[in-house]
Amino acid sequence: MRGFAPDHAGARVSASPNCGARRGGRRPDALILHYTGMASGRAAAQRLCDPQAEVSAHYLVEEDGRIVQMVREADRAWHAGRACWHGEADVNSLSIGVEIVNPGHDLGYPDFPARQIDAVIALGLDIARRHAIPAARVLAHSDVAPGRKVDPGEKFPWARLAAAGLGHWVEPAPPADDTGPAAGGGGAAVAALQRDLARYGYCLAQSGRYDERTATVVAAFQRHFRPARVDGVADGGTQATLRRLLAALPGAA
Repeated sequence: MRGFAPDHAGARVSASPNCGARRGGRRPDALILHYTGMASGRAAAQRLCDPQAEVSAHYLVEEDGRIVQMVREADRAWHAGRACWHGEADVNSLSIGVEIVNPGHDLGYPDFPARQIDAVIALGLDIARRHAIPAARVLAHSDVAPGRKVDPGEKFPWARLAAAGLGHWVEPAPPADDTGPAAGGGGAAVAALQRDLARYGYCLAQSGRYDERTATVVAAFQRHFRPARVDGVADGGTQATLRRLLAALPGAA
């Protein structure tokens, strides 16, 4: 693939062939953050540019804060895979994907270096400003692909991003001793929980049953918004955090 001028000032271009047109002329209105989950940034960069891998991202942020752009923001990168948010399944067409170099849960999952996060914030703020991306549409890969993906994970400093003006965040309620709606159980409380998760954006049917899918989505929610305990149990702290987030959405009653 031929090179192009970077959309973000200071980014180095390393063009990936793994991209295409956004379907239906869709413009990006979401930002999805990932970790690479590979042993090194070099290995991740090679894979994201390998036509055999059939994956890519718009940007890669190295551990030292260097930024590589691989796909033009106008184009559709192949970063989200099978995913869904607010009922929309083609997340690749509606989003910009940023891969953050980190080996991930299977390879030790170290903390994200401060200079790397500084670069993610600067990049994310620039993308959000240019595309008018709402705070509540700055998302984790695990939000749009619960269970299938867990990145960027519970160590990712979402609160720090929000303090800088990037993303939607409230102070999470601490984990509680109660178990909330019982796994395998059902009723109005479960239906209300499912409705609130779907209202926030998670793709979850209102079945009224606390099934495996519900527990998986609850864990994804916790991983992003209540990372002190990620267990898929909708305890009082998890539910309180969800209510605070919903109340903080623009236009919430």
